[in-house]
Amino acid sequence: MNDKQKQTVIRFAAVFALIAAGFVAVLVKIVITQTVERDDLMKIAERQKSKEYTIEPNRGNIYDCRGRLLAGSAPTYSIYMDTRVQALHENKGKLFNTYVDSLSTALSEYFGDRTQQEYKRLLQQGYNTGSGRLRLYPKRLTYSQMKAVQAMPLFNKGKLKSGLLIESNYQRIKPFGSLASRSIGSIFGNNGKGVSGLEMMYDNVLRGQEGEMGTHTVEGHTVSQVNREAVDGCDIVTTIDANLQDIVESNLRSTLIGLNADWGCCILMETKTGEVKAISNLGKVEDRYVEDKNYAVTRVEPGSTFKTYALIAALDDGKVSLEDTVSTNNGVWYYSDPKRPISDAHRYSHPITVQQALAASSNVALAKIVTHAYEKKAEKFVSKLDKMGVRDSIAFDIPGTNLPFIEVPKDGETLARMAFGYYVELPPIYSLMFYNAIANNGKMIRPFLVKEVQQNGQTIEQYSTSTVASSICKSSTLRDIRKCLEAVVWDNEYGTASISPWGQKKAQSNIVHIAGKTGTARVLENGKYLSNYHRIAFCGYFPMENPKYSCICVIHKPRNPYDAGMNCGGTVRRIAEKTMAYSGSVHVSKHYVDKDSLLLPPIKRGIQKEIRKAGDGTNIDIKRTDSQWIRVNENYEAEPLNVTPDVVPNVVGMGARDAVYAIEQTGMLATIKGKGKVTSQSVAPGSKAVKGGKVYLELR
Repeated sequence: MNDKQKQTVIRFAAVFALIAAGFVAVLVKIVITQTVERDDLMKIAERQKSKEYTIEPNRGNIYDCRGRLLAGSAPTYSIYMDTRVQALHENKGKLFNTYVDSLSTALSEYFGDRTQQEYKRLLQQGYNTGSGRLRLYPKRLTYSQMKAVQAMPLFNKGKLKSGLLIESNYQRIKPFGSLASRSIGSIFGNNGKGVSGLEMMYDNVLRGQEGEMGTHTVEGHTVSQVNREAVDGCDIVTTIDANLQDIVESNLRSTLIGLNADWGCCILMETKTGEVKAISNLGKVEDRYVEDKNYAVTRVEPGSTFKTYALIAALDDGKVSLEDTVSTNNGVWYYSDPKRPISDAHRYSHPITVQQALAASSNVALAKIVTHAYEKKAEKFVSKLDKMGVRDSIAFDIPGTNLPFIEVPKDGETLARMAFGYYVELPPIYSLMFYNAIANNGKMIRPFLVKEVQQNGQTIEQYSTSTVASSICKSSTLRDIRKCLEAVVWDNEYGTASISPWGQKKAQSNIVHIAGKTGTARVLENGKYLSNYHRIAFCGYFPMENPKYSCICVIHKPRNPYDAGMNCGGTVRRIAEKTMAYSGSVHVSKHYVDKDSLLLPPIKRGIQKEIRKAGDGTNIDIKRTDSQWIRVNENYEAEPLNVTPDVVPNVVGMGARDAVYAIEQTGMLATIKGKGKVTSQSVAPGSKAVKGGKVYLELR
């Protein structure tokens, strides 16, 4: 090996030794890193980690047709303290020690749940243990309360120096309480998925789209960056009128209480448009009535309200005329089975006309008419109902709406009983749609609850009237059936909703003329009809000369003495009178004509003294209460309002003067926008009042 080769080998050996030494050094460093330096490096990594968070969008609001909030998401806040922030530990904790006493005093005086010493111990304990999430107050705060905390000593220096952490949550609120609560629906949790009613049907619209935020922590300092903005949910504007809803719900509740019934529902709809102005579903839970189920969209046997369907079919097919007479066999008739009599509540020994038969709600007469017309061709009877649009799906806005159940009867006995509402099932909303078609010159339109979808106040989608059937029958048939429905209310000899044997008016009113049909049916349970329990109803429209509204009232299992015309018809009458007064169609001075006609429009909330003074001027007798602040319900009884110095009052429904006065009693300041009644307030009712804080009021 010559010198040149030796030098090459030496250089190669040197390079190899250097590489080997580097490799060994790397291995040694890895071992040291994984053992000796592991804990220190993990702490550094913990301070420099990144996290991704979901930004929840604000759920959209639900409004009534006049822009009043029916359901909305009010922000609430939870407050914590990160005692580990670097600023609190610099200079041996000088900043923390300087402000711990004043902060403890401020928290104690504001919340009042702990003494100053207890708050100081809480803060010091969290500081000493290095708590990154020390909860300062167990309850959620309103916006004004949260701002008051941010202004406290130490916290007013910002979160990087004080460690104050604020988490926002959204709580679903219904300013009108139970009004239309079941139809509006509910959500799972505070900002979760809609599980019933409009909240469920329009969940994708109301919910919005989630955003994404990333946080990066470097040496104790957190930097946040929004990767994708959240898109807030859209608002929906309903057809419901909160004032009419109050009228319907309070009158339904009053009837249910008087009858001690299991449940009831009532729906009020505009004749020409199909807009549902009010819908109430009240069920008895223990000793009170609450919105527990959507009875209005659940199918039940309609009873005698179905006689109108049957008679329209026979009239339209030319099988009978109003002047024809029918023998009711003194109120008892057997179609084929001698053990199953068809009987009437009112028995006539003489033949009656077809018009009188419907007015008197004769089961015998309608069974005879229908079996004579369709006995050998029952499928034609059901086919006729189909042509009238009775079984058409209407895609109502409430999820879970049942479809009608009407099948071709297998025998004449079943057909005979179908004529007066057995062996068929209809949701009340379908019955109302059909009677509304009679009021609407034969045109059947779809009932609907949502008018608009809005985003940032701009309409992005609009819903309007849609037709189910252009005509349910011939014009001559329509004219005849309207005569019959008018006779139900206004024929004092035969009408089941006219006058009681004691001279009491049922659906008759001196203020607004109503036409419609009563219904009574035995309750079917477990395949058997109960002899002691019934379901009663009245479905009709008003004013009958030029119909503007249609209305149905259904009461299930009344336990006190009942009469469909008196109870359900009377409920519709009171609703009709108040509705016409509210719409301005009836002058308030006419209220005296019938002491049972509560016609006056809704009264604003406010100071009892002022409300009673206004009531005296129009001869309104408002029952007293001891409270200074009141609301007047639909029975003109004063109900106390909770207005206390420490709590933000509910001023929705008040006039501007009373609302401002009520807010200022708490030491807060009121700013108003618009005119009329208060429709919304910026600080949620029931919140702790903050002296000097502002409450923004919107009036319409």
